[in-house]
Amino acid sequence: MDDRERISETRPCLQAKGNDSVNAGHNTWNGWDDHRSALYQNADRFARDALRADTAERDVSGEFDRAGWKQCAEFGLLKMPVPQEHGGEGKPLSDLLTVMEGLGHGTDDQGLLFALNAHLWTVVLPLSIHGTSAQRARYLPALMQGSSVGANASTEDEAGSDVYAMRARAERDGDSYVLNGTKSYITNAPIADLFVVYATVDPALGALGVTAFLVDARTPGLHKSVPVEKMGMRTALMGRITLTDCRVPAEAVLGKPGRGVSVFDGAMEYERGCILATTLGAMQRQLEQSINHARTRKQFGRAIGKNQAVSHRIADMKVTLDAARELIHRVGKLKDDGKSIALASASAKLFVSEAYVKFSLDALRIQGGRGYLTGAESERQLRNSAASVLYSGTSDIQRTLIASQLGL
Repeated sequence: MDDRERISETRPCLQAKGNDSVNAGHNTWNGWDDHRSALYQNADRFARDALRADTAERDVSGEFDRAGWKQCAEFGLLKMPVPQEHGGEGKPLSDLLTVMEGLGHGTDDQGLLFALNAHLWTVVLPLSIHGTSAQRARYLPALMQGSSVGANASTEDEAGSDVYAMRARAERDGDSYVLNGTKSYITNAPIADLFVVYATVDPALGALGVTAFLVDARTPGLHKSVPVEKMGMRTALMGRITLTDCRVPAEAVLGKPGRGVSVFDGAMEYERGCILATTLGAMQRQLEQSINHARTRKQFGRAIGKNQAVSHRIADMKVTLDAARELIHRVGKLKDDGKSIALASASAKLFVSEAYVKFSLDALRIQGGRGYLTGAESERQLRNSAASVLYSGTSDIQRTLIASQLGL
C-alpha cells in the first residue's frame, strides 16, 4: 500500500459515492453540528425529490420552473428569515444559509435558486425590514407563499456599479409619484408581480435623492420586456422594465423619500454575503463528480486520479470549498450575533465568486471532452459560474468595498 492509498482510507466522505457522500462529509466537517447537518440533509433530500430533473432541457429553452418555485415556498424557504410577527418563521440567518447550501447540492438548477435568492434578499427582506404595517400585510403573505414573484429594479444601462447615477425619475404629484425611466438586467422581471423600483426625486441631490418604491407589475405605465438571452443562469429569467408616466401612491414609498440608499445598501449587504450559499452546494456536487470520475476513468491502464496532476487539482478544489464555506457561513454567524456583515459580505462575495469560476473550470478539465459537450452539467456549471463575478456587484466593486472597510 503506497502513501496515497493509505491516505485515501482516512477519507470516507471522499470515497463514498452518490448522494451519501455529502452527508458523510458534512457530519465530519468541523463547521456543522447535528442541527445544521439535519437542516442541510433535509434540504438536499427535498431538492432531489421535489425539484425537476430536466435542467439541461430547460436551460436550452430558457424555461423557468414555476412549479419548483412553488415547491420551495411550500418547503418554507421564503418564510425563514422573516420575523414571526410579520408572518414568517424568524429563523437565524445561519440556518437559512445552511438550507440554501443543501438546495444547491440537491438540484443542478442554479437558475431557479438564483431567482429565489433575488426574490428573497432584494424584495422580501427589504419589505420586512423597511415596510409599513400596511405594506407588509398587502405584499408579504403572497411573497412568502410563492404565489407572487418579486424583482429588484435598480440597474440601468448607464447606472450599473454606479447605481446612484440612475436617471429614472420620481416626480411628486399631489398624493402620488409619477415614475419615468428604464431599468435593465432585472432577474425575474418577465414573471415578476412586484418590483422594488429605485428612482431619484431630484438628480441634483445625488444619492440623497434616491427613493425606493413598491410597484405592482399591473400598474398602468409599467411595461415588462420578454426574457433576454444570456450565457448562463438561463432558467432564471432576466428582462427590463420601462416606466412611462407610471403613477403610484405616496404610500408606495419603501422606507422614506430620499432614503432609498439605505434600503438598497441593506439589501445588497445581505445579497452579496448570502447569494452564493447555493453555490457551495453546487461546488460540492462538482467535487463529488470530479472524485468519482477520477476514480473510474482509466487512461494508460490506471485511474486518472492516480496522476498527481489530477489528484492535486482535486485536493485544491477541496481546500477551496472549505475556505468558501467558512467565508459564507461567517456572514450568517456575524449577523446572528448582531454584528456588522459589511466587510464579511464583500469578502465572501469576492472570494467565492472568483473561486466558483476556477472551480468550474477545474471540474471541466477533469471531466475532459465529455464535460465540454452541450448539455453536460460541467459545461452548464461553467457558464453559470461566469455570472457570479458580475451580479451583486462585480469583483472590482467588492475590492473597493473591502478597501473602504479597511479605512483606505
